Amino acid sequence: MELTYLRTFCEVVLSGSYTRAAEQLGYAQSSVTAQITKLEEMYGAKLLERSGKGMTPTFAGKTLLRYARQMLALSEEAKEIISEGQAGELTIGSIETLAAYFLPHRLHRYRKQHPDIRLRVLPGSESDIIAGVRNKSADFGLIFDKPYASDDLQVLSLQQEELFVIVYPGHPLAYRESIEISMLATEPLVLTEDTCTYRNHLLQEMRGLGIAPRVELEFGNLEGIKQAVKHEWGIAFLPGYTVLDELGRGELKATPVSEDGGKGFCIQLIYRKDRWLAASFKRFIETMQGDG
Repeated sequence: MELTYLRTFCEVVLSGSYTRAAEQLGYAQSSVTAQITKLEEMYGAKLLERSGKGMTPTFAGKTLLRYARQMLALSEEAKEIISEGQAGELTIGSIETLAAYFLPHRLHRYRKQHPDIRLRVLPGSESDIIAGVRNKSADFGLIFDKPYASDDLQVLSLQQEELFVIVYPGHPLAYRESIEISMLATEPLVLTEDTCTYRNHLLQEMRGLGIAPRVELEFGNLEGIKQAVKHEWGIAFLPGYTVLDELGRGELKATPVSEDGGKGFCIQLIYRKDRWLAASFKRFIETMQGDG
């Protein structure tokens, strides 16, 4: 019964709402409230509190959350071992660009082969994803960076992707064969959030050349960035796979960077080296390694 309460607790934290957690779990809201109350009685502490963002964990709740995720992961792992991984839940931590453009077709193909596996995608920054894989709150992580290495994590390079300067069709840089980073010195930049690996790489390259970047706008989602570029508010720096549709329609132009600023990044799948891989998990890895 405690695992049921812990699963409900984790769902409330993830969704930020008793109502949304109830919908996700298929419970009545009163049942979710009762389970959280029981959990607080068991641990003798207030675990959740209301804030501007909804229901958020207290200090005690944050402490419990780490253990709850590990306990649930161990429970799922035991089920997978016993059932040979034919049912259960598979959690993937992923940066937003990969969750939107790399995962969908692959997850669709995987679900056709494993309809009884419940899939959960947790968006986050690279550091959050790596931490999630390490603490077992995520089974796999998808990151986009220069080759990553770790003693405790298995890292599989799935494919290399080039980064491009993205501009509107009428921009002076639109039809160049390549762009030097020094050419961006006076350009207003429309960038991703400051936890983004390729954003930070670009800014580091610019500062290495003595250029003070003009970061005019920051967006937490790609659609906002692309719309800003279309409206001529600035230029962006994005992986090529995120703008294929817009390039095909002639709405944006993508130009490679002549220096290392646009090369060397690759999509990487990570998981714990000590992770027991059920047949369904091995199939997931094969699906990620296949063509989209």
